[in-house]
Amino acid sequence: MRVGIDLALQVLALHAVNESCKAILVRPKVSRKELLGAIAALPPCVIGMEACSGAHFWARQFERFGHTVRLMAPKLVAPYRMSGKRGKNDAADAAAICEAASRPSMRFVPIKSEHAQAVLCLHRVRTGLVKERTATINRLRGLLSEFGVVLALKAQTVRREAGAALDGLPGYAQRAIGDLLSHLHFLDDRVGEYDVLIREAARADARSKRLMEMPGIGPTTASALLASIGNGHDFRAGRQFAAWLGLTPGQYSSGGKARLGRITKAGDAYLRTLLILGARAVLASAKEKTDRISRWAMSIAERRGYWRAVVAIAAKNARMAWAMLAKGESFAPVA
Repeated sequence: MRVGIDLALQVLALHAVNESCKAILVRPKVSRKELLGAIAALPPCVIGMEACSGAHFWARQFERFGHTVRLMAPKLVAPYRMSGKRGKNDAADAAAICEAASRPSMRFVPIKSEHAQAVLCLHRVRTGLVKERTATINRLRGLLSEFGVVLALKAQTVRREAGAALDGLPGYAQRAIGDLLSHLHFLDDRVGEYDVLIREAARADARSKRLMEMPGIGPTTASALLASIGNGHDFRAGRQFAAWLGLTPGQYSSGGKARLGRITKAGDAYLRTLLILGARAVLASAKEKTDRISRWAMSIAERRGYWRAVVAIAAKNARMAWAMLAKGESFAPVA
């Protein structure tokens, strides 16, 4: 038996088939309270779901009953939806998920533990606070420019000079700018608190401590990598992990002629951003070093330019991080 479940907040859909791929259970409307009991009553089977909100929670619950759970990216399930016959509805989605879960070439999403999801919560909230802080700084600059106070883009300059410009503003504007500055200081404090929590989470695990030995990977990147991919056993090789992150060139080959384009930027944008930022730091410090990685980074920058070198360093770090997690090795710098 194989079961496809279309997840939702309150009303879900089930579609089950037997070994002959004949539908034996179709329930287009199952309430959230009924779902766990309905799955518990089934014999051990394969359950397919889209990797959306709540999928990892339900996967852990279903595995307690002996089921094999397979999570899939929604965009990989879409081709199996028979839109020409049934249209787009919950029942058709559940049938498509059930069909996609049986494909041998389907790529599945690893199920995250509660601890991994909790660590990723820290990263998501911190990212939101940083975005809100950036928006507040831009709002401050925009409002102050209306009164002839033009500030530089640098955040530290805005923090310092915006307060000095308060006295020269009219009453209501002075109140508004003052509130924005207070909110900016509050956001700075909260981001700092989350940085401390992320560092604590990274230092509490031996695997993330090993990752932090690598140039360009700090506590934030190490904890995010560990919470996202675990031991990395869902990837066959480091290059597959780099491709999943979108750090490898897109391929447009035909007729035996290979054509490689820009990086795909597929996968987890947050992890890719962290690795890119770390790669920029590695390249910035490579000028003063003579180790093998620094010499290689500088040669790439001289031959191919700054940004290609940054992406190459990020892809190399991703491959080395996968090897360290998958094989349990420590970083061994080569002179």
